[in-house]
Amino acid sequence: MPVEKVISTRYVFKGRAVNLRVDTVAEPDGRETTREVVEHAEVICVVAVDGDGKLLLVRQYREAIGRELLEIPAGGIEPGEDPAAAVRREMAEETGYEPRKLERLSGFYSAPGFCTEYLHLYLATDLVPRRLEAEDTAGIEVVRVPPGDVFELIQSGAICDAKSIAGLLTYLRRTA
Repeated sequence: MPVEKVISTRYVFKGRAVNLRVDTVAEPDGRETTREVVEHAEVICVVAVDGDGKLLLVRQYREAIGRELLEIPAGGIEPGEDPAAAVRREMAEETGYEPRKLERLSGFYSAPGFCTEYLHLYLATDLVPRRLEAEDTAGIEVVRVPPGDVFELIQSGAICDAKSIAGLLTYLRRTA
């Protein structure tokens, strides 16, 4: 399959969490056009299952959309950090639990049409309580959900972000 060739790159914005660049590209037929690309570091997302078989979700406010979402735990990978270590850190920060058992389930791009963000999906089990240590988690509520409720929560729109839907459906397919 023919691919586009980047001719030039211009950064429009460089921020703490994202960069925005505009690439001028040559399409396979020779025509030139531009692509706007949001650069974002890799992240982790976690399907966490407690000892009762319930899924640990987090309810938190998301400024970008102006409302609270019910999501699977997720977060950034620090420079030089292994994704599994990021899972352990983020789980402790967002849920107050540390997983003794981790398994990589999959990985995917959040929005490859315009964003470089790649998500590493993990399953976390054998959860051990741990003191919440993060400073910015005051607005996070942990919600335990029976796996049987997931389809209804997705259908009703209560769970409506792509990483959570992808992660939960991957997990449910695996356990079916």
